[in-house]
Amino acid sequence: MNSFEWTVELRFIVALALGFLIGLERENAGIDRKGRIFAGVRTFTLISLFGFGCGWLQHLNITFALPVGLLVIGALVLTEYLGKLKEGRLGGTSEIATLLTFVIGALALLADVWISMALGIIATLLLSEKSELENYVDKLNKFEFLAVLKFLLITIIIFPALPNKDYTQFNLNPAHIWQIVMMVSTIGFVGYFLMKKLGDKLGLWLSGLLGGLVSSTAVCIAVGRIAEKDPAQGKNALQASILACSVMYLRILVIIWIVNSSILYLLWWKLVFLALTGFILAFTFKFKNPQPLENSDSTLQNPFEIKPALIFAALFVFLTIITVWVKNYLGSIGLLVLSAIVGVTDIDPFILSLINGASHIEPVIVSAIIIAMMSNTIIKVVYFTIQTKQQKKSAYIHYGIWALLHIPLIFL
Repeated sequence: MNSFEWTVELRFIVALALGFLIGLERENAGIDRKGRIFAGVRTFTLISLFGFGCGWLQHLNITFALPVGLLVIGALVLTEYLGKLKEGRLGGTSEIATLLTFVIGALALLADVWISMALGIIATLLLSEKSELENYVDKLNKFEFLAVLKFLLITIIIFPALPNKDYTQFNLNPAHIWQIVMMVSTIGFVGYFLMKKLGDKLGLWLSGLLGGLVSSTAVCIAVGRIAEKDPAQGKNALQASILACSVMYLRILVIIWIVNSSILYLLWWKLVFLALTGFILAFTFKFKNPQPLENSDSTLQNPFEIKPALIFAALFVFLTIITVWVKNYLGSIGLLVLSAIVGVTDIDPFILSLINGASHIEPVIVSAIIIAMMSNTIIKVVYFTIQTKQQKKSAYIHYGIWALLHIPLIFL
């Protein structure tokens, strides 16, 4: 089968269509504003064709055609922009769109067609969604935006500079450690973002599901406070805490799949079973006036900030060293005891320290992971019941059944 060929005729049609598309959007925007427009559908189409023509002259070795054409369009744009400023009108969107349309027309001939098509379609989308983008910017939390920006900046600067080789007898690889930090932080940030955007619309149960991607421990504390303030929401709060803990198993499953998929076959069915058990236990409750997770901003910390990332990295390194030391000097029993102790804290770095770089996994490692999860599940009910006494009995029953179901999985 012959591959599709973008002939000159087809490229001409692409330039024509993209110029028409951008011009159509600009003319419709002018009609909506009931004001004078710099260029409409015909002008933008002609500008795209002008760019295509200059590109063709460039193709014929008239090397000055393309830069001269761009200068001509730039002069027209500058004249229009200065006229707008004299009239007291602000904004240069249409002027930038004009320059881009010329470039799109030229690229339709000179480069891969996908480049001009991507530029034209994305430009039209950005131009047409002005109100939606402005509305999003108005709602944007500047502190969160700066936190993301700082994390990305530090990641871009630090990650390429980190050596990609093992150090010490514990095989600590700085580049690999930072990759794990970025991966865990990204998963948490997605849940944090979704919870903030959707959790307040669909109630406590959705807040629990999405909050579990960030920190199930923080969710248990937060919903416990809600149950304390409003005892009528006790069952809904307990349900949200169980849902958050259920999602924890699935989150860890995804992390294991990303970090070391070769050992997934030993763990996936156990984690899926424990997650499904949690969902079943959670939905034994009846919904009653579900409410959002209040004051989640102060409870669930943005995991994409640099400070939590550095803390996670430090925990990962520390637990890696401790785990190797315990395995070498205290054996399997010592490792299982350590997993039960570590389970009362954040178990993600501990589990990652167990599976990181392992080509095969010993049965004791699987048992240690399950014990850590069981310990973590038990501490969650403590966190919840410390906040409220209204659902203490029900919480102990549900979490107790859940914790007991971990035991046979330790030996399978």
